[in-house]
Amino acid sequence: MIFSWLRKRRRQAVLASSFSDEWLGHLVRNVAHYSFLSTPEQAKLRDDLRIFIAEKQWEGCGGLAMTDEIRGTIAALASILTLGFEDEHFDRVHSVLVYPEAYVVPVEHPIGSHVTLQMLQDRLGEAHYRGPVILSWSEVLAAAREPGAGNNLVFHEFAHQLDMLDGLVNGTPVLSDDDLADRWRRIMSQEFEAHRRHRHPHSLLDPYGATSEAEFFAVATECFFDRPADLRQVHSELYALLRDYFHQDPAARRPVR
Repeated sequence: MIFSWLRKRRRQAVLASSFSDEWLGHLVRNVAHYSFLSTPEQAKLRDDLRIFIAEKQWEGCGGLAMTDEIRGTIAALASILTLGFEDEHFDRVHSVLVYPEAYVVPVEHPIGSHVTLQMLQDRLGEAHYRGPVILSWSEVLAAAREPGAGNNLVFHEFAHQLDMLDGLVNGTPVLSDDDLADRWRRIMSQEFEAHRRHRHPHSLLDPYGATSEAEFFAVATECFFDRPADLRQVHSELYALLRDYFHQDPAARRPVR
């Protein structure tokens, strides 16, 4: 109770000052999705991103100098996912690490009994349970400024964070009621199996979503916010399910291209 009261007071203090022209400039230049939002949604996003920025530890990696532009762009994209939620600011994400480009991590592959092969793997991003989100700034900025490809690294990694809220990484986030949970089990299972069987490099949903239910949810989230009209047309049940989960209808707000 005391912690909740202190957090509320702290957030009120963050929002007490006006939203600066500099912050607005970052939004307008870098986050094309911002122009698709209604006036009330834009206002909520401006508040949510400031809370997000204030409550995370930000670290530039690989020689990247952390700036307000980087913080604001990433925070805005992450907060787009939660516009339909009452009070969700990814509280379990304590830090955001940002590299200038793709980065390299060591991985181990078992190749026999008690034998592993150590390799280096290029990555664009990662989401860790109760740990950091790691992102490539060049990838973030490209998708933020030029949406419509169906891929967005911030949407993807923070969809994983929503998935992890129940302590599991299984493609099923915390759902608001039994009816939505029943629909989720049916529709997500059908869509995932169909995607796994018929994955194609030119399909609407990224083929990477066929690797697991968790990756399918993250890939579907990317497409839901980045190519909503196409998702609604090609995967209408999946679109309606995500619309009811996120409490948003991005296909209705996005201008026709």
